[in-house]
Amino acid sequence: MPAPAPLTDADQISDIAFGFMGSKALFTALDLGLFTALADGPLDAEGAGRAAGIHPDRAATLLTALAGLGLVTVENGRFANAPAADAFLVKGAKYDFGDYLRLQVGRQMYRLLDQLGPALTGALPEGATDSYESWFSDPEEARLYSESQHAGSAGPARQLAKKVDLSEARHLLDVGGGTGAFAIGLCKAYPELRVTILDFPNVAKLGRAYIADAGLSDRIDYVEGNAIEAAWPEGLDAVLMSYLFSGVPGEAQPRLLDKARAALNPGGLVMVHDFIVNANREGPRLAALWQLQHTAFTPEARSNDTDSLAALISEAGFETPEIGPMIPEMTMLALARKAG
Repeated sequence: MPAPAPLTDADQISDIAFGFMGSKALFTALDLGLFTALADGPLDAEGAGRAAGIHPDRAATLLTALAGLGLVTVENGRFANAPAADAFLVKGAKYDFGDYLRLQVGRQMYRLLDQLGPALTGALPEGATDSYESWFSDPEEARLYSESQHAGSAGPARQLAKKVDLSEARHLLDVGGGTGAFAIGLCKAYPELRVTILDFPNVAKLGRAYIADAGLSDRIDYVEGNAIEAAWPEGLDAVLMSYLFSGVPGEAQPRLLDKARAALNPGGLVMVHDFIVNANREGPRLAALWQLQHTAFTPEARSNDTDSLAALISEAGFETPEIGPMIPEMTMLALARKAG
């Protein structure tokens, strides 16, 4: 894809500087259930305010901001969802990921970005969140993150099941697999597949409930611990590491690949799904921003591009990987077989 054009005027800088206002408008509208209220048809400010439990003047102000962002349309004083809002932000819609945005991004990631400056300069104060492990040692933080991430990973799990042929695989390890969104999706797509998830204890406790609800407790189990330090099962046909590389220190990435190679059967498949930028480092923009965001609470995280990731995987003893888009403009998927 073409590189983004260099900025030329002050308004473009202002769009970046004031972007947090649009984010907060979106998160607040989700908290108030505004997009869901508009799913049945257009409403004026009074009707929208009644549905959201706020004064009509406040509803008009928020809806006007949402219209300016393109999230809603307005005609004759009545507001309606834009097509994307109907598809992705209405509670219960097929592709709804509103809870992921309002809970994980709005309530957790947004707050952690206040740490970005100190994290970049190596001056995080004592007691600050400095890793996923320290973050998830708090059961409530683990719950909020995991429940929202489960909702946000359902779509990518379906994509992965279509992109990768696992029909010959019998045992897959999902490293940092959270509450099992990918494991559930893959097991539904491949009836012969069994999955082990490796994640922190507070996450595993939550994940077992999701797996039981999916009726897959006999095919999905957990190993609890830190993926960098814990022992991995052996005799695996596939290893998935989704959103893992961006959340660990850069020096841990080769160790994780070494552990994957040791655990895999000959010809076994390693899958790395994460925020990866192009080799020229000019984007994608969202992937670059997510990499930066992770640095706020994983100060030693490393920004991977397609070339550096390919070299890393090959150096670990895998065949030359295939790397391509997964979530458009945001994540990429690298696939490689164990050499030898």
